[in-house]
Amino acid sequence: MRYDVKRRGLLVAGAVLAGGTLAAAWQAGKPGTGPVVHTPSADPPPPQPALEGLAALTRTDPPLPLPPAKLVDEAGVAHGLDSFAGKGVVLNLWATWCVPCVAEMPSLAALARRVAGEGILVVAASSDRGGAEAVTRFFARHRIEGLPVWLDPKGEAGRAWGTRGIPTTIILDRAGRERARLEGSADWASDAAVAEIRRLTG
Repeated sequence: MRYDVKRRGLLVAGAVLAGGTLAAAWQAGKPGTGPVVHTPSADPPPPQPALEGLAALTRTDPPLPLPPAKLVDEAGVAHGLDSFAGKGVVLNLWATWCVPCVAEMPSLAALARRVAGEGILVVAASSDRGGAEAVTRFFARHRIEGLPVWLDPKGEAGRAWGTRGIPTTIILDRAGRERARLEGSADWASDAAVAEIRRLTG
């Protein structure tokens, strides 16, 4: 009996499938109509913006020190820019909810690995309200390695430094002076970008 029910169910299912296929073919053949396309109810994720070179990089001439402001490390300790004295700094202001920020983050991590040991730091400071926990989760989910967690609570440092939005990247030389900045995302791991970073921070 169980076998008969199962067999009958398979026959019915096959008939339904065949009928559905014929119906789709008939609908496609009707003039002025096309096949029915089912789309997911949820909106698809937005496309990632294409990363570009450093064409938008604006030189700061003459080089100038940034106004005083604090960044916060993963442990919640506030640091002024004097904490990076003697180092070249690629200072990136970003957030996990910012699509172009997310797109360029792997290239910033790759840049950090390429210049490790050269006295150049990549400091990516997030303005996420979720703090260090939100950034740590983001790094784990996107497999971002080589970047320490830095925070710009409520975007206060960004405002002090005159940024107009995120992402913004500010290049500091070893004397702590701004040498250039770029508004928007870029491919920081390209050979040309790495060479320019070395030149500006030297």
